[in-house]
Amino acid sequence: MAKVASLMHYPIKGCAGTVLSNAAVTVAGLAHDRSFMVVDDDHVFRNQQSAPLLAVIRPEIGDDGEVLTLHAPGLPALSIEVQREGDRTDVGLYGIPYTGIDQGEPAAAWLTEVLGSRSRLVRVPPDHVRTTDGETPGRAGYADCAVLLVSMPSLDLLHTRLVEQGGEALPMDRFRPNIVVDGWGEPHIEDRLRRVTIGSTRFGYAKLAIRCSVTMVDQETGTPAGPEPMRTLASYRRSPEGGVTFGTKLAVLKAGDVKVGDELQVEHWAAETT
Repeated sequence: MAKVASLMHYPIKGCAGTVLSNAAVTVAGLAHDRSFMVVDDDHVFRNQQSAPLLAVIRPEIGDDGEVLTLHAPGLPALSIEVQREGDRTDVGLYGIPYTGIDQGEPAAAWLTEVLGSRSRLVRVPPDHVRTTDGETPGRAGYADCAVLLVSMPSLDLLHTRLVEQGGEALPMDRFRPNIVVDGWGEPHIEDRLRRVTIGSTRFGYAKLAIRCSVTMVDQETGTPAGPEPMRTLASYRRSPEGGVTFGTKLAVLKAGDVKVGDELQVEHWAAETT
């Protein structure tokens, strides 16, 4: 029986994740996941492709979402009261216009110092609506999907292939999942998930996760460290539609709670492909 091996949310898009033992799951994914975003002078979002040092920023947020604390090597931690209301700022995310609530000058100055370029922090407004695409449409804050699920056997297969080529195993954090599952007997079986209940939350399959150069950023140091794992993944995980896949994106069909150790109750699998 497959079980949840670990849970993570990422309060600020592109920044380090927080390991959780349990999580409330809203229609937009794990509570507080990618509810904040760093933007540049043009109010366009920053990610690790353009600003890999985002990886060293470790945000912490309480369950009530009232206080956000920022940590980074070499700087004092900064705690701010989260602004949920106020004037909307236009922001760009993958070329699509949205709005955000600016979190003030102290956060902007702190982020600017870490990243070495002018930056500001915004939060999704209470009335934010972002519909994600795929076989099962869903909702998300500033994330690319409600939930990203990856299995340990999939990572184990990648490790085997990396080592066979003289490389080294890589940590799961390169793939920035929300839910890591263990207990399945074969790799990439998560590709075939279509309906699954975990804890009291029900999920529907959206699409496979197409990976990008963020997987080649060392999440401990915030430095590019390619060409792996993309080079090896490209040798056996190319999608017929284009791109390299690793993990499955899910939409939330029924909000609830999940915790480490929850068994996955799979309602429907897609047929195996030959």
